[in-house]
Amino acid sequence: MSDIPEVLFVCVHNAGRSQMAAALLDHHAAGRVTVRSAGSAPAESINPAVSEVMGELGLDLSKDFPKPLTTEAVQAADVVITMGCGDACPVFPGKRYLDWQLDDPAGRGVDDVRPIRDDIDRRVRALLAELVPTA
Repeated sequence: MSDIPEVLFVCVHNAGRSQMAAALLDHHAAGRVTVRSAGSAPAESINPAVSEVMGELGLDLSKDFPKPLTTEAVQAADVVITMGCGDACPVFPGKRYLDWQLDDPAGRGVDDVRPIRDDIDRRVRALLAELVPTA
């Protein structure tokens, strides 16, 4: 890994789980980790319930948008985390790959998305502690 580890979160639409994970890790890492997210079939916009529950934590996703998964993004990452959606991600030697089995927030209201956000937050904090032990 480089001096600043890079993490890529991937889900199909890049409109929910991967966006929450990226925003939470970016927030908690405070510049100590480079964070990206992408999707194999990006949606047109971020899930409104996801934006709302992230806003409850003071994290504004209004300027974020779903991005396509690229080989370059995977090559640049030290850790690639798929979000339980079976993505066929390019595999490169020397990368760490994790698959987080998470409920999909698509079509769910804020009351159902909050526990997904909180689960992702716990996982992100644990990952940060591994990547930047002094965090």
